[in-house]
Amino acid sequence: MRNFLSLLCLLAIPLGVSAPAQAACQGVNLFSQMAPAERTRLEQTAATHPFHQGNLWRATKDGQQITLVGTYHLADPRHDQILAQVQPHLDTATTVLVEAGPEEEAALLAAVAKDPTLFVMPDTTLPTLMAPEDWETLSDAMARRGIPGFMAAKFQPWYLTVLLAVPPCMMAEVQAQPKTGLDHLIMQEARARDIPVQGLEPYDTVFALFDSFSRDDQISMLRASLAIEGQAEDYMTTLADSYFAGESRLIWELMRDLSLQTPGYTPEQLESDLAKMEQAMLITRNQSWIPVLETAAAKGLVLAAFGALHLPGEHGIPFLLQQRGWTLTPLE
Repeated sequence: MRNFLSLLCLLAIPLGVSAPAQAACQGVNLFSQMAPAERTRLEQTAATHPFHQGNLWRATKDGQQITLVGTYHLADPRHDQILAQVQPHLDTATTVLVEAGPEEEAALLAAVAKDPTLFVMPDTTLPTLMAPEDWETLSDAMARRGIPGFMAAKFQPWYLTVLLAVPPCMMAEVQAQPKTGLDHLIMQEARARDIPVQGLEPYDTVFALFDSFSRDDQISMLRASLAIEGQAEDYMTTLADSYFAGESRLIWELMRDLSLQTPGYTPEQLESDLAKMEQAMLITRNQSWIPVLETAAAKGLVLAAFGALHLPGEHGIPFLLQQRGWTLTPLE
């Protein structure tokens, strides 16, 4: 499931992390090493889902219009191409909706300052909860990301799993440019045009989602992350390349297959964990965003930017809007 956490955190959940600089990444795109027949199988599986390709969509209904932009939450020079496509739609927008707007980000910072237990365990430490060899491996992995063991020992397990999703070589970019994912680039463009930017959900939504997983579940996911932590660069390269190719559903299918190869992980356990994670982090949130989108669209042209994994499938935003009478048109 570590594969899915990296996918969800960078294509579905806007979480910021920071750490000292490290060497440049040199990951390999896993699709380049795959047999053509295997890639064809994954592509065919992805194609069975509605809206399986594309990061830009227009939804229209009764004279109302919503431009949907699937985003990638980390910095990448290829964002310039997508931003160039988005700018004409920003020029006509009256509202920009994002997962976490300026008010939500400010509220999050205030909440963490007031209640450190959002990220820190108040009652125990990870060396107490993990086998000694697992803790030693985790401590080493965190040290490579600039986080000493005594600090990592107190973090909530889910947060460390998120940090493991970002390879050490990328932490420098995140620290030096913490707000250069496509979401924030769009927010900057909106502010330059004096367009209001609003959040799609309350600031504490993500904390509530992770809290829905028991501590045992979180520790289990953390162990799974450690099992293949050495491949983090390859996963991240593949994830980013697939996003910019408009293939979010294809990367979902790849990560699902790779998760089946996690030592000690059965297909039944994978499907159970995946269903729970998808429900909490995607399905429930997507459903709650629909009335927010429609309320804003009733007042003027809307541009909505959110993690690209919220787009494909029968639980994705485009399909949910289509079911409510909206007409969806690809913009790429």
